[in-house]
Amino acid sequence: MLQPRIAAPLRRTLLDASAACFSCHASSLSRTIIKRTSTRSFTSARILYRPVPEIKTPESTPTPDPKDEDIFIPKPLGRPIGFRDPPQPGENTGTKKVKKDYSGMTMAQRNLEKRKDLVEKWGSSYFRDFKNIRKYRSGKTFMANPRIFKKDAALYFPNFHGDTLAQRGADTTNVLNGKVSVVNVYSSQWGEAQAQTFTGKKVNTALHQLLAQSPHVVQMVDINIEENSMKAWIIAMFQWRLRASKAKEDWGKYFVVKKGVSEKIRETIGLLNGRVGYVYLVDQDCKIRWAGSGNAEGSEMDDLNRGVGKLVAEAA
Repeated sequence: MLQPRIAAPLRRTLLDASAACFSCHASSLSRTIIKRTSTRSFTSARILYRPVPEIKTPESTPTPDPKDEDIFIPKPLGRPIGFRDPPQPGENTGTKKVKKDYSGMTMAQRNLEKRKDLVEKWGSSYFRDFKNIRKYRSGKTFMANPRIFKKDAALYFPNFHGDTLAQRGADTTNVLNGKVSVVNVYSSQWGEAQAQTFTGKKVNTALHQLLAQSPHVVQMVDINIEENSMKAWIIAMFQWRLRASKAKEDWGKYFVVKKGVSEKIRETIGLLNGRVGYVYLVDQDCKIRWAGSGNAEGSEMDDLNRGVGKLVAEAA
């Protein structure tokens, strides 16, 4: 008859005649089995337990590097913006690009002239360091200057060429010359809504009272920059609606500009974000005396009104 096989530790315990207490040997046996079982190694043991995450103190937690648009804070304009030369009708039509003539120069002279052009291009832009601003405060590029710039220090607003509600092929310089102008510049409905936070009838009744009291001195001009041909075509299709919303004498003060807005113009007067609305206070000589961007904040709307009132008083 076959005998059952007994494990060696148990067999020694059962057959040991000197064992005085079976229970003692049983407990010793269980400890021996548990000890041997626990010492068994598993190759997959390291994936059975999840490591305890390290608790980092605030001092040891590294601070992520913020992006430019997250740390940018718009500040009031530090100096006048605009062009040094007065605008001329017919400029910036976008029909042709003027290339500088380097003929008659040696190669060394040509390289020096090109170097001077590059230095002028990148050194004259007040907004050179802010080209990547996109998200802060709904795209606000700068805070409006609290006081208008002095006439002697102020720079010129460029000429924009486009179609108005009254005619095709018009220039803004012909409209701005000789009058104090509040100029709204935008490229989208969102930008137009931002400009309205400065100049809208509902939010700035004081400005519209000035416009109504001195129409021969002060005016409001809208420049809708729409370089997308399809969107420009849609605007042209619904011009009748725009005409219905404006007095007939104001039809020539609403411009739709399709081309000619160069990168130099944008950088020089701060039009860095195509979706943001901008407002400029331009005097009778087409000089920028005040400028605002994005949504009106703090006292910016009141600053605009004070500037308009001062220019109107000077022109009267």
